[in-house]
Amino acid sequence: MALLLGSAAPACAQEHSGRPIRLVAAFSTGAFQILAQLMTERLSAALGQPVVVDYRTGGGGNIAPELVAKAAPDGHTLVILNSTHVIAPILNARLRYDVARDFAPVSLLATVPNVLVVHPSLPVKTLKELAQFARAHPGKLTYGSGGTGSFNHVGNELFRLLARADILHVPYKGGSIALLNILSGEVDMVVVTVPATIPFIESRRLRALAVLSPERVPALPAVPTSAQAGMPELAFVTWYGLAGPAGMNADFVARLNAETARILNVPEEQQRLARQGIDAAVSTPAAFANYMRAEAVKWARVIREAKIQINE
Repeated sequence: MALLLGSAAPACAQEHSGRPIRLVAAFSTGAFQILAQLMTERLSAALGQPVVVDYRTGGGGNIAPELVAKAAPDGHTLVILNSTHVIAPILNARLRYDVARDFAPVSLLATVPNVLVVHPSLPVKTLKELAQFARAHPGKLTYGSGGTGSFNHVGNELFRLLARADILHVPYKGGSIALLNILSGEVDMVVVTVPATIPFIESRRLRALAVLSPERVPALPAVPTSAQAGMPELAFVTWYGLAGPAGMNADFVARLNAETARILNVPEEQQRLARQGIDAAVSTPAAFANYMRAEAVKWARVIREAKIQINE
């Protein structure tokens, strides 16, 4: 206890030192970019010191968390974690971070619903029909992903396991490339975030079979949830959260959590995010830690049952 109390003064002093706080993000597009911009602008004003975004892209999204895991826990380095960061260390023991060990969780920031879409040439209109078609044509159907071990790879594998079907995985270097390839008909299906697909679903260039969330998505009101489509186990969101290096001062974590809640509980901000397909989500640090632990357990089981491996 004495050690913890003794460490609080330097951390709190640094909080008000005027030094910029870096918010490290693994990707510079989509929800990462939107949330990073929002949080840096609002936290700068709330904390009275500059908060700047530092995009560390590449490495399948693993450069950013590895950097922050090694950073000093002095309150000057934060990171946006997401779903990928609980999956990657399970698959790749060579990665030098672990979300349960190396980070001080602050809060969930947001979730983004996913949707399973197929090319319209495929003669199926429901999840059950897709599962039946896949079983009747083993090894003929293909699904695209953003790469081996990516979140949509593991999500597609969850469908394959539930469907008890032989479906061929076609990995690409990024989810956007997988989306382009289903549009061209090179693959039959993908699991992808809703915002990326809305214009293609509306123009009927893609057919949405189910949103993989507990509730229907306002932007796709005619698309059933996976539970309504007969596969309640096929439910998961892409999530984003704020954290710092393990050992970050508890008072500063509490301050960041309170400011994050103030930022994301503003109805106008929630509506602005919702228009972009992002659902604001705030939690306590402990709840965020528990959420990531539960996600790791869930996806470790899928990875094990699907026998997913990364060949280094």
